[in-house]
Parts: sequence; structure tokens; C-alpha cells
Amino acid sequence: MKNIIVISTSLRKNGNSERLADAFVKGAKEAGHMVEKCSLQGCAMHFCTGCMTCQHSRQGQCAMPDDADILIQKMAAADVIAFATPVYFYEMCGQMKTLLDRTNPLFPIPYKFKDIYLLTTAADSEQHAMDGVIKGLQGWIDCFEKSSLKAVVYGTSIDGMDAVLEHPEILNEAYELGKKA
Repeated sequence: MKNIIVISTSLRKNGNSERLADAFVKGAKEAGHMVEKCSLQGCAMHFCTGCMTCQHSRQGQCAMPDDADILIQKMAAADVIAFATPVYFYEMCGQMKTLLDRTNPLFPIPYKFKDIYLLTTAADSEQHAMDGVIKGLQGWIDCFEKSSLKAVVYGTSIDGMDAVLEHPEILNEAYELGKKA
């Protein structure tokens, strides 16, 4: 049994990427894993200022206490992390980037995560619309030598609220990845 955290980074409740997160959660739970879904909706999270306090005097603790601290601790304890994000201007949403920047406190502490999954939705019909998201996430993953990007769900042609419901194959792909996680 693995400890899995699924982070929905969209601020739209029941949005398309959050529905992919829910499908992944369902599959992982059915496979017997311990799963927690965390949403950035309603999270108070400051931008990283690069002060490096987390690296020096506060070993793994950010100088700005907010909701990111809780997420960072959950990420450190997880075996698997799945990020769900809408694609905005061919990149991950700003909330996801802010969270990744805030994970600097993970460097000086032991972390467990190895497998990273990415669940994306975009209005564009081509998979290359996700290239910027993958590149940005891969840059973060490369900073954690034990970790690797295991799989990506390319939710293309998902334009408008509830549009992912018209693509059950994409929801099923997220569900199956959750089962395999």
C-alpha cells in the first residue's frame, strides 16, 4: 500500500482538471492505497521570496507560515504525488507554479516521493499544448533525484465547464493510472 497525495491546483471547484484528480483518487483507493486529495481552492499561499531560511536556520520550515507548509509536509511523506492542472497559455496554472516554488523546504529534509503523475486539461486539441507544463514540472522533478515523472494524462479538447465529462476515455485513463500508481 502506498501513501498518495493528489493535488488539484485549479481554483475552479469541480473543474475539468479536478475531475481528473477525482478519477485518479478513485482508482488509487480501489487499488488499496492510502489517498488524500488536497485542493488549492481556498488555500492561503504566499510567493517564495528566495530568503533561503528553510535551507539554513529553519531546516525544512518556511519563514512564511501559511497553507503551503501543510502541503509540503504531506508531499514529503507521500510515496506518490499526482498534480492536476488546467493548461493556461501553454503552461501550468499559476497556483501550481507557486506551490512548486514553495517546496524549497523539501531540500534539506528526507522526502519519500518517487513517482510523480501529471493530469492536465487544455482547450487545445494537440498534446503539444502540454509541453510547457511537462517541461516546468520536469524541471522541478529533476531537483529531486529519487523522483521521476511516471505518466501524463493529456486531456485535450477540454474547453468549457464540464467538458471532460464528454471525454470518458480521458477520465478512465486517470482512473486506471490511479489503480497502477
